[in-house]
Amino acid sequence: MKRTAVIKKLRTEAKRQGLAFEVKELTNHTGITVGHVRSTHKRHSEIDEVTVGKFFDQFTEVLGKGWWR
Repeated sequence: MKRTAVIKKLRTEAKRQGLAFEVKELTNHTGITVGHVRSTHKRHSEIDEVTVGKFFDQFTEVLGKGWWR
């Protein structure tokens, strides 16, 4: 999955649920905040599906279980 698609999917779901969404470019990573949960991800143009699943799983607290499926 493309990095931009990952960010777009998070942004869309956060907007749908009425949560704050922020993307901040750090030195070597991209910081993403949804609601009160913050996570970072390395900047790669292509991200494998296993990593995407684990990354999305970090936001289940605010977006709900299995929100990306």
